[in-house]
Amino acid sequence: MPSEPAHDDLAPDGVDYWSFVAIAVERTTRALPAVDARAMRLMLSLYRASNAMVYDLESAVHRPRGWSFAGFRVLFVLWLAGPLEAKRVAQLAGMSRAAVSALVNTLERDGLVARRKAGRDRRSVELSLTTHGEQVFADAFAAHNEREQTWASALTDDEAAQLTALLEKMMASPVAASANRRR
Repeated sequence: MPSEPAHDDLAPDGVDYWSFVAIAVERTTRALPAVDARAMRLMLSLYRASNAMVYDLESAVHRPRGWSFAGFRVLFVLWLAGPLEAKRVAQLAGMSRAAVSALVNTLERDGLVARRKAGRDRRSVELSLTTHGEQVFADAFAAHNEREQTWASALTDDEAAQLTALLEKMMASPVAASANRRR
């Protein structure tokens, strides 16, 4: 029977958000020896890095403008590809249709997004940015990209290209394709 990981030496002063990854992998593999430490470290590192970046972008750029990172994702899709049916916005933003619908209520109330019945299917809704939404988004994206540059500056150009290529390779895998179809 696997042992439980020890909890007594996780002193708050010695462990932070990032160093917790190494501790989590070490303790998990000690308690559950069959766990794939390489896969666990990779996934936990990706998850934690992504969450830290999203939190930073949301708190530094998007919340001051009155929307969440999820709201930014909807606006970004509409800015690049709109007008689109809501279900297509959900797909391109990597969100559920219900989440997009809830976000659009707020974005529409704030005058950033307009919705109308889609022409060919009366049940479908087409979304687009308003003129105000386009202006506000362009300004927000400039600030967003400045923050992206700050994060990316930790890597050389070659390292950034390599990391991007590796993430693209991972997202081209069958498991990624399967996960994307479930949305």
